[in-house]
Amino acid sequence: MRPNPIQKGDTIGLLALACKVNFEILKPAIALMENIWGLKIVLGKSLTSEYHQFAGTDVMRANDFQMMLDNPEIKAIFSARGGYGSSRLLDSIDFTVFQKQPKWVIGFSDITAVHCHIHTLNIESLHATMPKIFLQEGGEQSLESLRKILFGEETNYKIEPHKLNRLGVGEGQLIGGNLAILIHVIGSKSDINYEGKILFLEDVNEYLYNIDRMMIQLKRSGKLQNLAGLIVGSFSDCQDNDVPFGKSAYEIIEEAVADYDFPVCYGFPVGHEVDNWAMPHGRRLSLLVEEYRVSLKENLIH
Repeated sequence: MRPNPIQKGDTIGLLALACKVNFEILKPAIALMENIWGLKIVLGKSLTSEYHQFAGTDVMRANDFQMMLDNPEIKAIFSARGGYGSSRLLDSIDFTVFQKQPKWVIGFSDITAVHCHIHTLNIESLHATMPKIFLQEGGEQSLESLRKILFGEETNYKIEPHKLNRLGVGEGQLIGGNLAILIHVIGSKSDINYEGKILFLEDVNEYLYNIDRMMIQLKRSGKLQNLAGLIVGSFSDCQDNDVPFGKSAYEIIEEAVADYDFPVCYGFPVGHEVDNWAMPHGRRLSLLVEEYRVSLKENLIH
């Protein structure tokens, strides 16, 4: 189920589902959404609260989220940032009203857990840049891709090929996000079915051996074998041990999916970099990995 597009004059909610945030940093993003996008904003208490590393206690953050999910005037909900902590809330949230009146929930990184849970409800959500980094230099295309999907425009992306790409065509619902969080939700109520889906992956600041371990977990748990396609985004600031692991992040992923024949593209602009294009989680898309280009789009292949 796809939430309705937002329109100028709509009200959106802004909260912090995970780590605490400096509210001053958010003011330029708030001004943009109000003055340029023409939206009204409801601010959550979590934006100015803290409990150790979190944006307030679990109860406070859950109350913010519950209020915004249940308020019919709020048409979309942004998490101001990620970090860690959104999965701590999910089992205490009542999604009954949200299922009847879906609205966009937006964020990435740790918010991958929320996207996975919403996917189990058969509702689309939006893996995209967050207000904390809306106006970072060079991020204009990321922000515009978010605006387009929020306001109802189609997804139609094209990128240059990568030498590790595996050519082919796939069609299915788009799922994915942060690799560590995808592993984190396996076996929980937020775990999702990967069969027939187009999976996208990204991560940041992980040891190479741990990327290998997580990819092996996806493989051994059967998550990879029946994918319709794989999109590999940025794996930023990877670390290595004193004894080198011997492969890059992309080479680790290439090895993990070598036994399958679905199309794979590398270097897609999604993840913890300035180029972090909005990905409509749960939307049925087509992935074409060709020799001279890669496209991800809504007009499906028949």
